[in-house]
Amino acid sequence: MTIRVVIADDQKEIREGLAMLLSAEPDLEIVGLAEDGVQAIAMTAREQPDVVVMDYRMPGADGAEATRRITADRDDADAMTAVLVLTTFDHDAALYGALRAGASGFMLKQSAPAHLAEVVRLVAGGGSWIDPSVAGKVITTLRETAPLDPTGRPSLEMLSRREIEVLRLLADAPSNAELAARLFVSESTVKTHISRMLMKTGSRERAQLVALAYRSGLVRP
Repeated sequence: MTIRVVIADDQKEIREGLAMLLSAEPDLEIVGLAEDGVQAIAMTAREQPDVVVMDYRMPGADGAEATRRITADRDDADAMTAVLVLTTFDHDAALYGALRAGASGFMLKQSAPAHLAEVVRLVAGGGSWIDPSVAGKVITTLRETAPLDPTGRPSLEMLSRREIEVLRLLADAPSNAELAARLFVSESTVKTHISRMLMKTGSRERAQLVALAYRSGLVRP
């Protein structure tokens, strides 16, 4: 199956370089090149790609805002667009905002020549990915900065309505196939929802998401 990709970067040489890199793969098709976040949002709505490779710092709308708009627009759709944030910054706190906005992962640009194609395939299939050089720091930061509600419980404000619905169902420990049947979506869409929740909450596995559902009061024993 061909994976349709939009590339968003404000530098022409980087856009074209990434396009050449991915176009060399027989299962990847470039369906659009965007110069900024606003173009990326419009192009995604028009082309409905499987993956958007998104630069973080761009004019118009930055990577975090564009990611939030793209993932929110198709939150309840069966065919979902995954966003992979691609950046040169490994310590910019705003990157965590991109993950909380719904990105399925992020990669440092220096890793792109060797790993971009395989990561695009991974997130297109509902997986998540964090550049190994910063993965530990990112997860720790997300956990430490997780918001609390007025009662002191973990807040779920970073999750969309659909993700909260999925999180509630996860408490019954269903398989992805069972979740997909209950939600009337594909297993790939279920995987994408779970991957985004893992990213947004700094969780490493499904069991931690279930624990979060109980600690937040979303699900009661």
